[in-house]
Amino acid sequence: MSNMNNQFEADTGKILDIVINSLYSEREIFLRELISNASDALDKRKYLSLTDKKIASSSENPEIKIEINNKDKTLTISDNGIGMNEEDLKSSLGTIARSGTKAFLEQISKNSKDKKADMSMIGQFGVGFYASFMVADSVEVLSKKAGEEQAWRWLSDGKTGFNLEKANKENAGTSITLSLKKDAKEFLGETRVQFIVRKYSDHISYPVNFLEIDKKNAETKTLNEASALWTRPSKDITEEQYQEFFSHIGAGYGKPLLTMHNNTEGTISYTNLICIPSTRPFDLFNPDRKSSLKLYINRVFITDKCDALIPSYLRFVKGLVDTQDIDLNVSREMLQNNPAVTKISKSLVGKILRELKKVSEKNKDGYKDFWKEYGAVLKEGLYEDLERKDALLDLCRFTTNENEDPISLNEYLDKLPENQKDIYYIAAETSAQALASPHLEGFKSKNIPVLIMTDAIDQFWLPMIGSFKEKKFTSITKGQINLDDLGSNDEDNKTKNKEEKEKQDKDFVDLIAQMKVVLGDKIKDIRLSSKLTDSPVCLVADDGDMDIAMEHLMAQRDSNYKGAPRILEINGDHALIKNMKSLLDKKENNDLVSDAGTLLFEQARLLEGKMPDDPAQFSKIMNQFLLKAIPD
Repeated sequence: MSNMNNQFEADTGKILDIVINSLYSEREIFLRELISNASDALDKRKYLSLTDKKIASSSENPEIKIEINNKDKTLTISDNGIGMNEEDLKSSLGTIARSGTKAFLEQISKNSKDKKADMSMIGQFGVGFYASFMVADSVEVLSKKAGEEQAWRWLSDGKTGFNLEKANKENAGTSITLSLKKDAKEFLGETRVQFIVRKYSDHISYPVNFLEIDKKNAETKTLNEASALWTRPSKDITEEQYQEFFSHIGAGYGKPLLTMHNNTEGTISYTNLICIPSTRPFDLFNPDRKSSLKLYINRVFITDKCDALIPSYLRFVKGLVDTQDIDLNVSREMLQNNPAVTKISKSLVGKILRELKKVSEKNKDGYKDFWKEYGAVLKEGLYEDLERKDALLDLCRFTTNENEDPISLNEYLDKLPENQKDIYYIAAETSAQALASPHLEGFKSKNIPVLIMTDAIDQFWLPMIGSFKEKKFTSITKGQINLDDLGSNDEDNKTKNKEEKEKQDKDFVDLIAQMKVVLGDKIKDIRLSSKLTDSPVCLVADDGDMDIAMEHLMAQRDSNYKGAPRILEINGDHALIKNMKSLLDKKENNDLVSDAGTLLFEQARLLEGKMPDDPAQFSKIMNQFLLKAIPD
């Protein structure tokens, strides 16, 4: 089979090698994947037959067949589903993971030591068919698309490419014949095949029939229950059956973080069988990624692209919804505005949020895992779904400058000083960056907790939500915050703090004036800080301006974006600032004071992750200072 008339696309050979030789620790997975594909083909034909007379013309009962031939050492899996034409075979079997090849290779490399993690990728990247080559020297696909006359044969040894030619086939559907390797003879045994089908595919709603074709007087046997799992009472379903169901729908390999199987009756009746996978999909934050809940109407698969069924901030939820309260002939486009879908969505989202609330209260470790994987996505709901903001805020978790373990907003409020009126937060690209910020110094010294915000979505929902239980969300990098009186109800102490501040303001008026002259329009203002304890300076956004982290986001999207000038806060208790004041008071080395002011400003910018406006000038001034510090 060396002469192939079609070559695989770039990287396909590399991925095939991984799939065949190293990806799976259990080769039996190939049968699960082929049965799953056959089931999907039957679902699709069933749906399309509702509106297409050509497809509806078949009188065949939907089924999946497994036939073994011990003499020829072949195993064949066939279905009478939608089938494939020439274009379908080229696009589906000539490429692998067309939109995610790079991501697939990266994930395999990252998880090469974790076979279970590797196995979960098959549903995410669409490479299930190629698991056949783990057990087969060659694979033949004979297929005829429903509604078309011409059949096609696809043949490959899984190495360099494939042959594709016209063929004869009486009925629509697909047959996949595997010429098994010498070390794969176990898959020619009825007992072995039945075990695999029962283990992985018992929930398939179509019969999986088995026949040993070269055996005298062999009879066809049905190997599975052939009833939709979600129609069975939950008490009759094992944990293993649930897990394999979710593997079937591409939700992952291992145990789900959460499984929900409910039958809801009322003005709108529906059944849901959904889960939250243990590991988030590789493309969770892809802007084009939509929710993928499957919608069934009376057990007929309709679509997995009904955006109205579940909001995008719950797009990590996998599974299905089945209802009798929608017309079978409804188009996919009309589903988006269907009143029944809207009601189901409202009910379903409420169920999910309530269930997550229960988990957060009863299984804190499990919820910690959930939040690590999906917290950033769930917070999108605070921006998109104001109707449910209270429920979502209760589910949110945040690290603080005092605690690496995420806490709830209620837990944060429990730690507040009696007279603290705000919920303080700092936004940054990473927790390490936030924790290193000079803005936190005063809060640390007074044991005031500050929430760490590292997700891009935080910059959008925080100003929209505004507050939680009458406590305002306040960025510590924006506006003027007076920490002197926090934690104290002593009026005498407050008065003393006020008097000391007024005195300090007067003491530093000349230095501030000098630095304003030097920095000019680079800064909006200069003032003394009550937040700094160790650092000499920091930059602060004015009340009416964007938060510093938000400006960073804007700059990432537009390289020409220029933010508003910042306010420079100086620490009047810092030795460097005191020395600069002393030199100025003595009218000595004004140029030195000016240069120091420039360096301190650029230092503050560097701490924000920004380069000096004039790197050459900055380097010159820095060198002059070093020469004075390191004399001949």
